[in-house]
Amino acid sequence: MGKLHEKNIDPVTLGVIAGSLNAIAKEMALVLYRMAYSSIIRESEDLGAGLFDENGNELCESDSSPMHIGSLPGYISGVKHFLKDDIHDGDVILHNNPYYGASHTPDLAIIVPIFYKGELVGYAANTGHVLDVGGMSPGLMVDVVDVFAEGKHYNALKLYSKGVKNEDIWKHVLENVRTPKENKGDIEAMIASARLGRKRYLELIERYDLETVKTAEKRWLDYSEQMLRKEIEKLPDGIYKAPTGWLDDDGRNYGVPLRIETSVEIRGSEIIVDLTGSSPQVETGYNVPFSGSTLPAIYTIVRSILLDEANSEVFVPQNSGIFRPIKVIAPLGTIFNPRFPASCFARFNQINRLADQVNLAFSQILPTKTTAGNSAHIHANSYAGVDPDSGSYWISIEINEGSYGGRYGKDGLDAVDTLVANTRNNPIEELEMRTPMRCHRYELREEEPASGKWRGGIGIAREWEFFTNTLFTGEGDRHYDPPKGVRGGHDGETGSLGLTRTNEKEQNLHAKVTNFKINAGDRLLIKTPSAGGYGNPLERNPQEVVEDVLDEFISRNTARNVYGVVIDSEGKLDLPATLKLRTNLEKEKVLN
Repeated sequence: MGKLHEKNIDPVTLGVIAGSLNAIAKEMALVLYRMAYSSIIRESEDLGAGLFDENGNELCESDSSPMHIGSLPGYISGVKHFLKDDIHDGDVILHNNPYYGASHTPDLAIIVPIFYKGELVGYAANTGHVLDVGGMSPGLMVDVVDVFAEGKHYNALKLYSKGVKNEDIWKHVLENVRTPKENKGDIEAMIASARLGRKRYLELIERYDLETVKTAEKRWLDYSEQMLRKEIEKLPDGIYKAPTGWLDDDGRNYGVPLRIETSVEIRGSEIIVDLTGSSPQVETGYNVPFSGSTLPAIYTIVRSILLDEANSEVFVPQNSGIFRPIKVIAPLGTIFNPRFPASCFARFNQINRLADQVNLAFSQILPTKTTAGNSAHIHANSYAGVDPDSGSYWISIEINEGSYGGRYGKDGLDAVDTLVANTRNNPIEELEMRTPMRCHRYELREEEPASGKWRGGIGIAREWEFFTNTLFTGEGDRHYDPPKGVRGGHDGETGSLGLTRTNEKEQNLHAKVTNFKINAGDRLLIKTPSAGGYGNPLERNPQEVVEDVLDEFISRNTARNVYGVVIDSEGKLDLPATLKLRTNLEKEKVLN
C-alpha cells in the first residue's frame, strides 16, 4: 500500500475507531465459537480472532485465548513467505506450519486479505484448535518422532482463490484427517468469521475514509507502545531471575526433568526476557515454536502484569505496539526455540510455565501486581476410538482447569484456566452426550490449599469411566515441581493421573502419555495442581481461617498449627487465644 498522509484526528473519533476495531474482533470470535462443530472451539473457546494491518501488525483481538491472537502476526508472516505477492482480493488462506509462524500444528488459521480500491489494506484472521490434523495419533500427541509426523501442514493453501473455491484443495484437507465432518464445520465457521471481519473493516473505511482509519491505527499502535514503556520506566533497572523451574520430562524419557531458566532485565523503557540455560530441545513433540508460542506467551504476561485492565485508569488497547518494548532471547536448539524438523506439537504446559516464571521474576519488584506460583498447567487430554457401526473415529479433547496463586489482598482463584491459556471447561453434559464416557466426579480436589496470608487456589479432580476401549493421550506436566509460594507462603500441590483397571488397584500414570490404551470399564482420575500461597500464614485474617475450616478447605489442626488460629468448641474464633498462639509460633520460627 502506498504511503498515506497522516491526518489530524480529534480524540472522540480516535476513540470511536478504537472501539469499533475491538467490537469487530469480539463479533468475529462470537461467530466462530457459535458456528464451530468441535467442542474444543465451541465450548472451550480455544480460538482467537482479530484484524491486522497490511504489514501483519495486530490491531485488535477477541476476548479469547491470547496465545491464539498473539500468534497471528507470525501466521501472516508465514503466509507472506510462501505466497510473496500472490495475495489477491477474494483469497481465503489456510495456514498452520509451526516453523512459519503457527502456534502449533492443530491450531489452524484462516487469513482473509482485505482490499480497498485495489490496494491491500489489511487482513481479517482467526485461529482455532481442531480435533485432528492426521499424523500418528488421534487428537493430541507428545511422543512423536518429528514435525512431519504431527499431521498435515498447510503452507498458505488457498481454499478460495480470487473468490473461487478450490474443490481439490478442500478434498485434500478433509480426506487426510480422522474428523472430516468436524474439521469442515470448524473451517467454514472460521471463514465466516474472517469474512465478517473484512466486511466490518471495509464499512469502517467507508464511514471515515482510508486515511483516517490508517492514521488512527498508527496512533493506537504508538500509544500502546508508549503506555507500556511508561510502566517499564517506573521499574528499577536490573536483572531479576526466577527460581529454576523444572518440567517433568519430555514424554518419552521419563524421570529426566527439563530445566527452565528465566531472567527479566529492565533496561530503561525496554524489557529483555532471557531463557538462556533452559533445556536443549528434546526428541519428542515437547518443544515450543518460537514465533508462534514463546513470543506471545511473554508478550501476554508482561502486558497482564504492567497494564492490567482491572487496575488501569485509561484504556490501553491490545495490539502489536505492546510487542515493541519486549525482547526475547531463546537460543536456537532449546525447547523454547527448536531447530527444524523437531516436533513441537505439545507445547502448552511449557509456555504457561514460562509465563509463571516471568511472573515470579517480576514478583521481586512488583509484589502487589504479581501472584504466588500458579498451577501454570493445563492437563489437555484427548480420548479417541472407532465407532463400530460407522467405522468413523470419535475424538474428544478436554482442557482441565488449574488455579491461580495467592495475590496481594486476595486468595488465589480455584478451578480456573490460568495465565496465557484462558480456555473454558467442557461441560460434562456435552462430553457425555457425544462420547462413550461418563463423569463420576468433577469438583475441587480434597487436599488443602497452600497456606499463606492469602491462600493459593485449588485445582480440580475429575474422574471418567470409559464404556469402550479408548486411546488416551495426556499432555500434562507438574507432577513433581509444585507451584511456588512467595513471601512466606507455602508451596502448592502437584498434579496427578490415576488409572483404575477393572478389579485392580489404582496405578499412577505419567503426566504425558501418547496413545495409551484404556479398556472398557476403566476409570481415570485427573487432579490438576493447586497453586502457591502468598505471605506469612500467621498474618491471615483469623476470621477467614475460621471460614476456611467451616467450608472444609482446611482442618482445625491446620488452622491451629499453621495459621495459629484457635477455634472454640462452638466453631467460633477465640481471638485472645489466637493472638497468644501466634506470638508463640512466631517466636518458634525465629528460633528455628
